[in-house]
Amino acid sequence: MSVSRLPAIGLCLFVLSGCATIPAPLQGDYATSRPENAPATAQKVRWGGQIIRVDNDPQRSCFEVLARPLDSRARPLQRDSSEGRFLACRAGFYDPAVFEAGRNITVAGTVEGSELRKVGDYEYRYPRIAADVIYLWSEQTYARDPWVYGRDPFWYRPFGPPVIVVRSHR
Repeated sequence: MSVSRLPAIGLCLFVLSGCATIPAPLQGDYATSRPENAPATAQKVRWGGQIIRVDNDPQRSCFEVLARPLDSRARPLQRDSSEGRFLACRAGFYDPAVFEAGRNITVAGTVEGSELRKVGDYEYRYPRIAADVIYLWSEQTYARDPWVYGRDPFWYRPFGPPVIVVRSHR
């Protein structure tokens, strides 16, 4: 490898390292435990998942969350499995219209015990976190394969509607 390529490689690595950065409020050292095998109390954790419900009372808001594994940025992954459920409570009001069911959040805080609640007719023990951070992720949009949805990628129309391609499969 020539010496002239080293700065270019270093620049590429620097740029790529910025792509997988954990947001500042979520950075820190946390236990590697998961909600399904809830740790003892007073352990600092960073868990995330999909909001199931938000309950507000006069002093705090509590989030019921379907836990998901986190990616390298601490964002919950979209999977067809879960790591259990947990409750995350924080002082203040969090509007259920913004923190609506189905949105992804990551929570950092300390496990403060558990709470028994029903999921349908099943008694479920939720680990409860005293949250220091409730991080709401922006909604993701996914790119679609243009051939699957009938758009011709080779037809350029910058100001018009997409061209619909009709194909017969005989």
